[in-house]
Amino acid sequence: MGGKRKMFIYGGIIGLIGAILMKLGNPGNMGICIACFWRDIAGALGLHRAEVVQYIRPEIIGIIFGAFAISYLTGDFKVKGGSSPLIRFVLGFFLMIGALVFLGCPLRMVLRLANGDLNALVGLAGYVSGIFIGVQFLKKGYTLGKSIDQGKVAGFIFPIFAIVLLIFLVIKPAFILFSTEGPGSMAAPVIISLVLGAIVGIALQRSRICTAGGFRDIILIKDSHFLWGLIGLFVCALVGNLILNFDSFNLGFEGQPVAHTENLWNFLGMTLVGLCSVLLGGCPIRQTVLASQGDTDAGITVIGLIIGAAFAHNFGLASSGAGTTANGRIAVIIGIVFVLAVAYGVILSTTKSKSQTKGVANNG
Repeated sequence: MGGKRKMFIYGGIIGLIGAILMKLGNPGNMGICIACFWRDIAGALGLHRAEVVQYIRPEIIGIIFGAFAISYLTGDFKVKGGSSPLIRFVLGFFLMIGALVFLGCPLRMVLRLANGDLNALVGLAGYVSGIFIGVQFLKKGYTLGKSIDQGKVAGFIFPIFAIVLLIFLVIKPAFILFSTEGPGSMAAPVIISLVLGAIVGIALQRSRICTAGGFRDIILIKDSHFLWGLIGLFVCALVGNLILNFDSFNLGFEGQPVAHTENLWNFLGMTLVGLCSVLLGGCPIRQTVLASQGDTDAGITVIGLIIGAAFAHNFGLASSGAGTTANGRIAVIIGIVFVLAVAYGVILSTTKSKSQTKGVANNG
């Protein structure tokens, strides 16, 4: 079977599961959303107090279990880290800010589009624009440096965290918060969500699908391999929605669930997400899968996502169906400027380091 066909099938599996999870009770156009689901988990752990978005999402636990198990069985589980962890944390933080102003990660952007939400088209334009800007930094030599081998125990921390979350989800201790209304209260059955999440984790780990990588490779090296995964995801989610969720299919801008119609901020929010994703080397779902297979740098990025989600809701940055907030709009602008400055600084440092190395070699 050709590589592109495999990518289409892997992506199609994820898209279809997104439609099924929405049919079974997840929020509208949110069968799977990595940003929203980490945000819900942050709320359940008490890191923010937005009462309508607090739930330990079993899909995230399933994705971690699936990616960890298949990587361990196939020899892909390799514990590495030490590649600019603080910068990765900050990029993860601002990525989440952009996602919560748009109201969704790149995966949900595709799932929103597959159920008729045309606001996601504006987000897609912003996302591709951010990726295009990030690619220009890659061409100039941007790199966060090589990761190095770490102690194996570090690679187990992320899967253990998932086990702890599962225990909290099952026994529901008093200090864990669960929404009783709003998106956080809408959920597919736990067992089904865990199983389908695990299938998504396996598919993502084996295919290495990354929403940012699909567009980055087209722009940078004219390679459409990963883009076929996104096409499969969209097509199968669209077909799944037309069959399973036809009552909620709504082609247009208005009246979309957990979405707003402020085009400028949909565009700029996803520009920030695309820029951060390229500079990190992967979108939020790719970072979650990498962390599950022993990449501690990706684990730091996910922590940045979680803290970013908590910050966004504690300080009024996150949007709602009513629209964006002034704080959110300011944060997106600050985020874009700050991330551009960081990327430029990384290039300057890399260039200076190469020049010094070349000078030593010439003198020595």
